Amino acid sequence: MDELLYDIRDGIGFVTLNRPQARNALTFPMYERLREIALSAGEDRDLRAIVITGAGEKAFAAGTDISQFTEFRTPEDALAYEERIDRVLVALEECPKPTIAAVAGAATGGGAAIAAVCDMRIGAANARFGFPIAKTLGNCLSMANYGRLAALIGPARVIDLVYTARLVEAEEAKAIGLLSEVLPDHAALQARAEALARTIAGHAPLTLRATKEAMRRLRLAARQVNGDDLVTMCFTSDDFREGVQAFLAKRPMQWTGR
Repeated sequence: MDELLYDIRDGIGFVTLNRPQARNALTFPMYERLREIALSAGEDRDLRAIVITGAGEKAFAAGTDISQFTEFRTPEDALAYEERIDRVLVALEECPKPTIAAVAGAATGGGAAIAAVCDMRIGAANARFGFPIAKTLGNCLSMANYGRLAALIGPARVIDLVYTARLVEAEEAKAIGLLSEVLPDHAALQARAEALARTIAGHAPLTLRATKEAMRRLRLAARQVNGDDLVTMCFTSDDFREGVQAFLAKRPMQWTGR
């Protein structure tokens, strides 16, 4: 699959989201391929860590390709979409191998969610994170994703990011826990991601696996809260249809709250 590349070198798996012409926006087949990689990782005894990155320097991933939303009409469409994305994120969470997101450029929407669910995140100096849905599509995150983000950066910062629709720059991302390191440029980021993966690969795998699973269990409580009504309210609204159409037409959105 040319839009998502997967290469294993000396026990390290390298996933590249490969749509630079679309800022690496994810199509549904790309999501499914990422899930397949995460699910199969546990069966590969020689695989010790996975690095996920985006092609080029402009974006890690600019969320879901907006054209995937043009046929959304019903609550079932909305819930099926969130279920599809959550299957991918759960697979990454449950993947027994350490995962590292190497972020250059923008990581927004679904792209930011993928980075956030990785065990570690490092970024280039041009890395930016955000969920600008309040000014683009008028949709919302799933309850599970609100829970994941709140566990990572705290509820107040989740509200700040969603309400303001701003993108957090690399140094602020490091300060609030979205990044553990900031590298000067794309080349340094790629080199550090591989070096970090190789360091981790040399450590006791059961210790790493137990720690990852412990963190996953601590985040599970948020998934017990049902938020389907919030998802369907947003995704079936006139505002969401307006947001998709305006985004694709590159014109300003006209929000009505309906």
